[in-house]
Amino acid sequence: MVNQFAKRASLKKVRKRGFKGFAYITATFNNTFINITDEKGNSLLWSSAGGNGFKGAKKRTPFAAQSASEKLGKRAYDQGIRQLAIIVKGPGRGREAPIRALHSCGLQIVLLKDITPFPHNGCRPPKRRRV
Repeated sequence: MVNQFAKRASLKKVRKRGFKGFAYITATFNNTFINITDEKGNSLLWSSAGGNGFKGAKKRTPFAAQSASEKLGKRAYDQGIRQLAIIVKGPGRGREAPIRALHSCGLQIVLLKDITPFPHNGCRPPKRRRV
């Protein structure tokens, strides 16, 4: 019988060099979220403007999104990620600043895609007013 309280061997994280990942940038009107995943879609790193100390109306600025993605880009580069496919979603102001910041961290951008949803025909209008 195996002792269930025996120490398990700790597994080391394997860092891949030249690794490719996906960066999902969600720019809302109030905040900007950046999520880096591997090729299978497993989340590796994430950051947001609000998580980096910006509060209130400053969260929605492009500068807040840029500083959040700079910190995230440095962490991604340290983990061995060298190429990114960037997927942008949302109508917020912090859409382009994170892309430039990730590129300035030494990450090569291989794909840039916009998946912002927009209505094809819009919502149904309200009933006509009767007077």
